Amino acid sequence: MTSGTASVIRFANVEVVVPVAGGSRTILAPLDLTLTERRIAVIGGNGSGKSTLLRLLNGLIVPSAGSVTVDGLDTVADGRDVRRRVGFVFTDPLSQLVMPTPVEDVELSLRRTVRDRRARTERALALLTERGLGQVARSSVYDLSGGERQLVALTSVLAVEPAVLVADEPTTLLDLRNRELVRSALAALPQRVVLATHDLDLALDADRVLVVDQGRVVADGEPAAAVTAYRRLVAQTPSTP
Repeated sequence: MTSGTASVIRFANVEVVVPVAGGSRTILAPLDLTLTERRIAVIGGNGSGKSTLLRLLNGLIVPSAGSVTVDGLDTVADGRDVRRRVGFVFTDPLSQLVMPTPVEDVELSLRRTVRDRRARTERALALLTERGLGQVARSSVYDLSGGERQLVALTSVLAVEPAVLVADEPTTLLDLRNRELVRSALAALPQRVVLATHDLDLALDADRVLVVDQGRVVADGEPAAAVTAYRRLVAQTPSTP
């Protein structure tokens, strides 16, 4: 699924509004975007709307108005097919590692495509070994380092060979060493990667950067220019007492 023409992601007049006491709140203002670059980073402050933007990509959140499509597949009407094309990695890997050990978690991802149990185990072990995790394949996920857990989560998501990988702040909980491990792993992937991050060095690795503030994309373009625009925005924002 990862080969062939690169995926095209389109946001067409997309808006996300949620009910609140006494009315409603706009989480994401009307947005029109076409994403074709191989590496796209989304940056912005906490509560800016960047995670909402990412979760729209595979239907974890559905738009209140407009549509999101991946290669022409609508995230609402074609949700199952979209989720097969778009893998999602969360900030905290323990929120998605559901099995006791890495090998079992990757095997779970492979159940639909590899029916034979022994072959599935062998394939899971091979994928973990390729990611440098062979030595911890049968360890408890709770005994792994933060970076190892994030790499296991990444391996489980990639086991189904999505065309697009979405990662929501994948290095936020990691120390420098583990952050660099995950950063290198993401850089080496053949998939299109769309990630939200507070790590501006990671954002600078991208081909395109979106800056989100108060539910709107306020800057969009070449990484260095977009990061500069974000720094300027932060400098102009009053600090909370």
